[in-house]
Amino acid sequence: MSTALSALLIFIGVGIFVWLLSFVVEALRPVPREPQKLRWAPDLPVEHIEVGGNTLRYIKTGKGPSLVLLHTLRTQLDLFEKVIPELSRHFTVYALDYPGHGYSDIPKARYDAAFFTEAVEGFLDRLDLRDVTLAGVSIGGSIVLTVAARRNPRVLRVIAINPYDYAKGRGMARSSIFGWLVNYTALVPVVGETVMRLRTPFINGAVLRGGVADPNSIPFALAKEIGLVGNRSGHYRAFLSLLRNTESWETATKNYGRIEVPVLLVWGDQDWARPPEREHDRTLIPNAQMTTLARGGHFLALDRPQELIQLIVRFAAETPARVAGR
Repeated sequence: MSTALSALLIFIGVGIFVWLLSFVVEALRPVPREPQKLRWAPDLPVEHIEVGGNTLRYIKTGKGPSLVLLHTLRTQLDLFEKVIPELSRHFTVYALDYPGHGYSDIPKARYDAAFFTEAVEGFLDRLDLRDVTLAGVSIGGSIVLTVAARRNPRVLRVIAINPYDYAKGRGMARSSIFGWLVNYTALVPVVGETVMRLRTPFINGAVLRGGVADPNSIPFALAKEIGLVGNRSGHYRAFLSLLRNTESWETATKNYGRIEVPVLLVWGDQDWARPPEREHDRTLIPNAQMTTLARGGHFLALDRPQELIQLIVRFAAETPARVAGR
């Protein structure tokens, strides 16, 4: 047997072994039960609602006009733990876990921009929310802009925080070497699934830290919970589907010119989006306001919570209570 053939057989054998091992590793992971209370707000009721055949976890708190908060990819409503208590003094605040995220159902679906947009619009419909301020981070920022572009009559204004609609949806690859690894191995059949099943807390943590300007801004308990949630059955496959459909977020920008409601674009100066990509969004959206927060990364709700709270409250106060002609 030639040396080259021997090497090839060894390579194939190792590959099969790693592939099989990944299933064992995934099967042995501890699967978390949904907590009955929020770690950071134990007195706040956790609620559930059926939207499009899926049960979504959400919370509601505060008094005043409706504010709906939308989290990033691979996180959950707890991403807003630093801002919800203060925002609830000004708004009735809603925050939800998307399908395939947090403790919401994990359906077998194509996790693209249309899927998430329809889930959020369904949430607004089921709760019959009106005159909503819709604020989202990352894919949440892209969702609010897409919902506005669809001219949803329930939405009064939108705040898009580091919207994830550039570079064919590969912005996370700019966060760190591990973010690059997760993004690009996900595109390869079998390899992507294997790498996901072999994920480690170190890799999860490194990707999360790549989204903030100050790693100390990430509560340890939040990082731990986000990691554990990924052990839920079907979760990693849903995340893979999301990563394999990220180009749909950039495709959705073609409709931004249809937006009629007031828009505030908020960027962290250390976000993954580059200045020309940020400016591109601004030029697409009629009369959009744009601001940049210093010392802020992608997860601004963790990095710069007080500044973000002030921007949301101020923008809601400055923009009209009802857009003319609507």
